[in-house]
Amino acid sequence: MPTSMRMTMSRWCVVAVVAALAAALLGPAAHAAPSAGGAPRESRPVYSYADAVRESVWVDTGLDGDGDGRTDRVAADIVRPREAAEQGRKVPVIMDASPYYSCCGRGNESQIKTYDTAGHVVGMPLFYDNYFVPRGYAFVAVDLAGTNRSDGCVDVGGPFDIQSAKAVVDWLNGRARAYTTRTGTTPVRAGWTDGRTGMIGKSWDGTIANGVAATGVPGLKTIVPISAISSWYDYYFQQGAPLYGSGPDWLSDAVESDDAHAHCAAVQKRLVDGAPRTGDRTPLWSARDYVRDAGKVRASVFLVHGMQDLNVRTKHLGQWWDALAKNGVPRKIWLSQTGHVDPFDYRRGAWVDTLHRWFDHELLGYDNGIDREPMADIERHPDQWVTSRLWPPRGTSATTVRPASGPRAGVGTLGLARARGTETFTDDPHLSETDWAATVDTSTPEKAGFVTPPLTHDLRLSGSSQVTVTATPTTSTAHLSAVLVDLGPDTIRDYADAGEGVTTLADRTCWGASTAGDSACYLETKATTTAVDHTVVSRGWADLGHYASASKGVPLTPGRAYTLTVDLAATDHVVPAGHRLALIVAGTDKDLIDPRSTTATLTLDLARTSARLPLVGGASAFARATSRPAATPPGTAPRHGVRAPHTVHRMP
Repeated sequence: MPTSMRMTMSRWCVVAVVAALAAALLGPAAHAAPSAGGAPRESRPVYSYADAVRESVWVDTGLDGDGDGRTDRVAADIVRPREAAEQGRKVPVIMDASPYYSCCGRGNESQIKTYDTAGHVVGMPLFYDNYFVPRGYAFVAVDLAGTNRSDGCVDVGGPFDIQSAKAVVDWLNGRARAYTTRTGTTPVRAGWTDGRTGMIGKSWDGTIANGVAATGVPGLKTIVPISAISSWYDYYFQQGAPLYGSGPDWLSDAVESDDAHAHCAAVQKRLVDGAPRTGDRTPLWSARDYVRDAGKVRASVFLVHGMQDLNVRTKHLGQWWDALAKNGVPRKIWLSQTGHVDPFDYRRGAWVDTLHRWFDHELLGYDNGIDREPMADIERHPDQWVTSRLWPPRGTSATTVRPASGPRAGVGTLGLARARGTETFTDDPHLSETDWAATVDTSTPEKAGFVTPPLTHDLRLSGSSQVTVTATPTTSTAHLSAVLVDLGPDTIRDYADAGEGVTTLADRTCWGASTAGDSACYLETKATTTAVDHTVVSRGWADLGHYASASKGVPLTPGRAYTLTVDLAATDHVVPAGHRLALIVAGTDKDLIDPRSTTATLTLDLARTSARLPLVGGASAFARATSRPAATPPGTAPRHGVRAPHTVHRMP
């Protein structure tokens, strides 16, 4: 058994034993369903949601982001079971800290918080309070600094954002101060909780969970980050290549409250000045890199991500997962075929059940077996899921495959043997990865493609890939894209559609208890599918000027060769027998990275260009699957894929 796995299992066992003792001493035994042996295995909805305590507190962050001479307070709206408090039973907390509770909404129906005339919370977005409060949990929804009813300024993943939520975890564990009003002096304590906290959230919310976990704050027992950022530099850039036409100041401006608009100009300026569009890493980005602090994480982690998420790309998932694994963090993962979509909207019943069991295990200490089940759930085809005991599975190894020239310019082969020769392409920012894949068997000037013969056996990629390119540019600046493509017919979720793989229906289903002001009933969804001839399964981008340093780019010397390794997004994909695997190297990927002002032509040195793929079975699996050469040359008719994705000015 690998050392990291021994560490993970050991930590999980200790956590489970401690949690079980705490549950036995403090937990509400009445709300637990016992197993055959008498130990509780499932929390039950025995508490009244209608009679739940609804209150708001303002937690002192200890920071003064808006510079008004007072430490900022963040609003935390709470729904908790009244009967538990009356019985003296302490309950754990599920928490979602978000910038979106007033400006943009949460979930597929863009819900916001609602309040009565006295300012008491009436409606909470999402189903967490409706479902979990009757089962003996408190739900806490935190307005990040500078948003909704909180003081301070939005700093997009920086100290203000993270401290907004960390301070609430500290308050729940008796280490921070909170007050009954935003400006008052009446203190309030969280005597109703045992302090055990689980954070959850999609996108920016899940990002905050990652960031708070990376502080190592005591009391945070688990996090469930959904489509979440692990390093903000990698949200706006990849290896020097700009991914959006804006910086974090645009995002801050979009979510901050009217008060923050009036008082946070200095913070906005720091966001502009600290995040130049050069692609260079600056101290601003270092302060927003949670991966580097993965060693501080004490919480277990249940990661969820869409493998075709082009908003928060799976590079975030891959680097965070690998860092957590290296540090022995107990973890679980779901990978869907969708884009930027919550699992509640693509696998609702299984998601609610799994999340329920996860929180019961991690926060109540119930031995329900979820820690002994397969680590990964993976969507192979729309609504068809498989499991993997470990992720990546045992037997996965980084396998180096190499491009070689073919009979036509830009139409080469992909195999294990090193080859000589060159291929040349000219950047065309009007074309995307979809265009390149459609013409992979055709000699076109904007890309170089390298393809295996039809596979004789399935080939599974599981994890993160890298492509090392040695290229000679004709200009002083150049961008590179590298994509892996499954060439073959399939029906997939249409991740380029507006719903990113799901369609919202007219019928509703209910998940928990409701009140007049907070319904637990949500519109159903179904998979949006499309038939394709090829599927892009992983992609990555880089600025060639960052060849020597990830931190700073330099002008290129035309005619000189440069070597750079491009990180590709994590995936878990099976290329079926009969399909082919393609590696495409090109310039600007339309709408996914910004183009350079110059048009570069690049010549690849194939002897010094390669890809390292995480293949289950390693090199022997690749050799077996590609041992039979193609009987006839492939056709050159364009192949159909999804429409070109468009990601300009998305919000995490």
